Amino acid sequence: MRAIVGLVALVMLGTLSGAMIRAAAEEPAPGTCQVPDSLLTSEFPLKKVAQAVKTERRLDVVVIGSRSATVMLPDGTSFPARMEAALRSKLPGVAVTVSLQLQIKKTAEEVVQDLDHLLEGKTPQLVIWQTGTVDALRAVDPDDFQVSVDEGVAALQKRGVDVVLINLQYGPRMETMISTGPYLDVMRMVAQHREIPLFDRFAIMHRWNDDGSFDLFSPSRGVELARRVHDCLGRALSRFIIEAAQIKPDELGTQR
Repeated sequence: MRAIVGLVALVMLGTLSGAMIRAAAEEPAPGTCQVPDSLLTSEFPLKKVAQAVKTERRLDVVVIGSRSATVMLPDGTSFPARMEAALRSKLPGVAVTVSLQLQIKKTAEEVVQDLDHLLEGKTPQLVIWQTGTVDALRAVDPDDFQVSVDEGVAALQKRGVDVVLINLQYGPRMETMISTGPYLDVMRMVAQHREIPLFDRFAIMHRWNDDGSFDLFSPSRGVELARRVHDCLGRALSRFIIEAAQIKPDELGTQR
């Protein structure tokens, strides 16, 4: 079992995350990576984000991520860094700060146990929690996963912050080795129950693979692939946040 998990982790994370660590410093080439509006809208608004942007002209974001979020390298190639760059570009006059709390090889339950430490000394308006990958790799019982994710979101909401969940990344090889469906369903249910937005990374990447934006099956172009995917994810996530916060960027320049 351990050997299978290791193989899946290598296939699933190595192509994107490992390649990111080895990436050179040039800017990532923009990908086509179109995302339909249906995947970038949420019925649940980000009220704290909207208030901070419109009245305080600032936005502090904490991303709690697994290996596939990558380390925020100086060249800014990880999706949290690309999201930060996109938000700064789209929100004129707003001080945007994104920090990454990397939780490598930790299940949702393990992350929840460490939330107080992860957010110690931080006062974000938005926490983005990327989870599900490690639990799927370890075949954690979906019911236990649901309890952990629900408890984590509840704890974050108790802090008075907006929360966005990000589900698993998609990979054609991954689907042949592990069962992702139960974990995707759990995250949808928790997001609905807690009335928070879910950024459906799995569906977005699945679409990019199907429409030919990226060949996520072949690892032969690892570095370039990783940089383009993360750039596209970061830009899509920035749009998702702005839409959920119901912010009109073109009106920000007229505020004082």
